[in-house]
Amino acid sequence: MADDTVRDPGFDLGEYLARIGWEGERRADLATLTGVHLAHLQGIPFENLDALSRSAPSLEPGDLMAKLVRSRRGGYCYEHNTLLLLALEELGFRVTRLTARVVLGADSIESRPRTHMALLVEIPGDPQPYLADVGFGAIGALLEPVPLRTDTEFLDAGRLHRLVQVPHRGPLELWVLQAHQEETWADQYAFTLEPFEKPDFDVINWHIGTNPRSPFTQQIYVQSVTAERHLLLHGSLLTETRADGTVKTRKVTDEAEARLLLEEEFGISAPQGARLLPG
Repeated sequence: MADDTVRDPGFDLGEYLARIGWEGERRADLATLTGVHLAHLQGIPFENLDALSRSAPSLEPGDLMAKLVRSRRGGYCYEHNTLLLLALEELGFRVTRLTARVVLGADSIESRPRTHMALLVEIPGDPQPYLADVGFGAIGALLEPVPLRTDTEFLDAGRLHRLVQVPHRGPLELWVLQAHQEETWADQYAFTLEPFEKPDFDVINWHIGTNPRSPFTQQIYVQSVTAERHLLLHGSLLTETRADGTVKTRKVTDEAEARLLLEEEFGISAPQGARLLPG
């Protein structure tokens, strides 16, 4: 069992686990990995409010704790997965940062840059590594980690995923995460197993959080996940997808309504003065 020694002075495992509501064992095993992963997704919302103001959020542990754990805020992929990495490492897992090309809606894999962060997690004594990702802001996202294994269907907390390998020009195998949606397999993102480090994501985060051409600097993108529903506010469109597949959409046209929606439905206190809806 991992002890409670804080490996980074800015990160507090106990506070993090309380924020996501995890009361299970603090062990480096599959049950803990799966439980913490799902609890994180259901406990901390995805949001891009910093980037919407053309500001790259800090990825320093203390700042992540202040924003995602101690405040009524969420974050996007670099924040979520860095926070999960800190927790998993303290629990005794070995974690590698990966970069991925988001190919959902793309014409080809090569048409998108590597801007998404995912994690490769190794469990002590288990030769099978796992793909973990609590920061992919889409309904095709993983809810639980899945084994790094090709052509096998995984049912993770009600969603169906698989990993496939596709040919490409690079020296490493190219993996693609697929989600089963509307009776077909939809590509979500593509990645190799080359390790990336924190300085790499400092640069990627700055680009995505400040570049006026970045999708996250142009429109609000907020989502929350529960066992009953997936709720997404993208631009001015609010989409609710229930566990039974029922989908409801409506337009949000008033700034005050949007701010109240974030507070009551997503658990987010938007910064004062932030413009939330397209102008």
